[in-house]
Amino acid sequence: MKLSRPVSWFLLAFGVWSWFIWITFVKNLCKDGSGLAFDDAGAPTAYFWVHLLLAVTSFLLGTAIGVIGLRGVRAL
Repeated sequence: MKLSRPVSWFLLAFGVWSWFIWITFVKNLCKDGSGLAFDDAGAPTAYFWVHLLLAVTSFLLGTAIGVIGLRGVRAL
């Protein structure tokens, strides 16, 4: 299957965007001071683990989508 130029660039941009957004989110999650991500003893809460799992999943999907877009751009 051959991707069109706009679709390839969109997929590549989506991969980059996904990494940018989720890196920012993980940084903010790790320095959370509201008590949601860490309890009073400083241990991670279920909120932290669920959102970290969401971020890791998004990193993997963003990488896969970005690679497909990159291959499409390089094939043009």
